Amino acid sequence: MAVKTQKKAGAIDMTAMCDVAFLLLTFFILTATAKQPEPLAVDTPSSTVQTKLPEAGLATLTVGKGKVFFGMVDRPIRKRTLELMGQEYGITFSEEEKTRFSLIDGFGVPVGGLKQVIAMTSSDRNKEGLQPGIPMDSIDEKKDELSRWIYNARAASAELTNNDLKFAIKGDAKLEYPAIKRVMDVLQKQDVNSFNLVTGLRGKDF
Repeated sequence: MAVKTQKKAGAIDMTAMCDVAFLLLTFFILTATAKQPEPLAVDTPSSTVQTKLPEAGLATLTVGKGKVFFGMVDRPIRKRTLELMGQEYGITFSEEEKTRFSLIDGFGVPVGGLKQVIAMTSSDRNKEGLQPGIPMDSIDEKKDELSRWIYNARAASAELTNNDLKFAIKGDAKLEYPAIKRVMDVLQKQDVNSFNLVTGLRGKDF
């Protein structure tokens, strides 16, 4: 008489797979970069062209709501630019203020009020309407602070990296062209004739 053995369903040990999943999840969390709140949020125009902006050696001019904000990608260039602006306008910044400024992605405030903005927390600093924008003046060069920020940022980049600083203009889609044109004129006065225009990606029209 043949004896039939009862077959048991095989069990799969999922422990190793769970460990791998948790390791990957931890890796992605630790390496992810949180999106920083923008001090001046703008609705960029749509475009089908995809051109990646440089990850270093870049300064961005954000234009919207009648204001202009300025930001630099490289932290050492931010710090050195602040030092040069302080020397030009007779303002002494402490090492702590320089370090805090190097962590700020973008700002839009007259140089005389920069210390107060640097001392704020990130959430307070980025409150809508707090920063009035960087002054522009086509007549009085000393009051044209935007031009001086651009000039000193270029000088800092040349000093620290021996490379020309690249520029991008990020404008609001609803903004009238003359506001963007004024910023372009400031760049062109310093022989900066090549710059990127930041747009939002949209699907191609069929």
